[in-house]
Amino acid sequence: MNSALDDMYREVILDHYRSPRGKKPIDRTDIASDGHNPSCGDDIILHAEVEDGVLKNIHVDCRGCAISVASGSMLAEIVKGKSFAEIEKIADVVKKMLKGEITDIPEGYGDLDALKGVQKFPVRVKCALLSWVTLIEGLRRYAGGKTHKAGAISTEGKNDA
Repeated sequence: MNSALDDMYREVILDHYRSPRGKKPIDRTDIASDGHNPSCGDDIILHAEVEDGVLKNIHVDCRGCAISVASGSMLAEIVKGKSFAEIEKIADVVKKMLKGEITDIPEGYGDLDALKGVQKFPVRVKCALLSWVTLIEGLRRYAGGKTHKAGAISTEGKNDA
């Protein structure tokens, strides 16, 4: 990556960190999921409202490093109005991008491309994935009839992306 592109990506991440999207509480919570990244200390509380199989609204309260907060903010922007299948597809693309398995993100994925540089720092990949694994596990619990959290999701162990 060239220096100008690195600077642009850095600014996008800092913008999401300083002004995270999805912070506004929502009226109804159909999905509640908490996540924790023990290697960095990041924590996330995620609430979502579902209507007709679509994630209608989302509240993301992420506390931690700039990468974790920015990724949660980007998640809040992109998943609103999407079906569970669409969200799982986006999460899979993010995971593959962060792990270096793909180099280009498809169009329409908003600012998520700015996280591409995280793959250079393997210890930070879990920071960027925290919000995604927390949401996906929340969606799976919801689909299985469990609407509220049953313990925090961790980036260590079976939920590890």
